[in-house]
Amino acid sequence: MKIYTLKTVQKLPISLDKAWDFLSSPGNLKTITPDYMGFNIIAGADRPMFPGQIIQYVVTPVAGIKTKWVTEITHVKDKEYFVDEQRFGPYSLWHHKHFLKEIPGGVEMEDIVDYKLPFGPLGQIIHPILIAPKLKEIFDYRQKKLVELFGEYDESKTKNYTLKQDVLA
Repeated sequence: MKIYTLKTVQKLPISLDKAWDFLSSPGNLKTITPDYMGFNIIAGADRPMFPGQIIQYVVTPVAGIKTKWVTEITHVKDKEYFVDEQRFGPYSLWHHKHFLKEIPGGVEMEDIVDYKLPFGPLGQIIHPILIAPKLKEIFDYRQKKLVELFGEYDESKTKNYTLKQDVLA
């Protein structure tokens, strides 16, 4: 049983509140998913995110084949992290952790996805050919779309960041 992990980190020049408001709203997932995937939420995104929330999607990841995907939001800690887990869909396991933290000049977002493919050895064979490149493409698209929406994080503006402290004598 092979479990794969995908990890991405991105910095954006926005406040933690703005990042949380956007990323924790299930309806915004369509915005950061490539159009060719035909991503549509069919149920469950009508409320702010909460533990136990079930969200149903239809997605067309490969060759025009529509797939129903059902996820549950299993954990939420306001402005820190949330976790979604697949309950029904194309993977044998899908556990996606989303972390946010404030940094000088913006916010750092970290995604960690642990996933397992169906079909045993056949799944392992197609992973490097089809699945890993497709997931990389999807997360690359997300990163580009978030920059388009919120701007590019500028490291040079934070290199000279110092904490000023008044010393009382």
